[in-house]
Amino acid sequence: MTEGRVKGIYIAPKMGANVSGHQKVSVRAGKGIEGDRYFTNTGKNRSNYKGQPDWEITLIESEVIEAFNHDTGNKFHESDFRRNLVTEGIRLNDLVGKTFNINGVSFYGVQLCEPCASLQKRLAVKILPDLIGKGGLRAQIRGVGLLNVGDAISN
Repeated sequence: MTEGRVKGIYIAPKMGANVSGHQKVSVRAGKGIEGDRYFTNTGKNRSNYKGQPDWEITLIESEVIEAFNHDTGNKFHESDFRRNLVTEGIRLNDLVGKTFNINGVSFYGVQLCEPCASLQKRLAVKILPDLIGKGGLRAQIRGVGLLNVGDAISN
């Protein structure tokens, strides 16, 4: 069993809005994170991958952000990468196709969350190909509950 922890939690209330950091958030299967732009039934960019919703929550490793900043000489904050959860101590790529838990809530790793052109434009630096295969994880929420900064992540 691998265990990591939640280092940061971020949501954006609408498309294109800045993300805001939170100490805890409420999550719900089929909806996402309460207060996030994808939570409502009208949220744009909802998608499926092989029949699995992949928009409910996104994660990225803090170690990837630190390595990117080190290797490129940048000083981006973890929130600049626009993922909902920033993790520490767990390899997210290993969770694709697997179930994992955070604070009693079950999640399913649907697919990698590859960096996109809009993120590159927002950061105004070249992120591709440096972050290919390291951009995080798109996951499905399979329960209801609260997530807190510091919560353990286990699979």
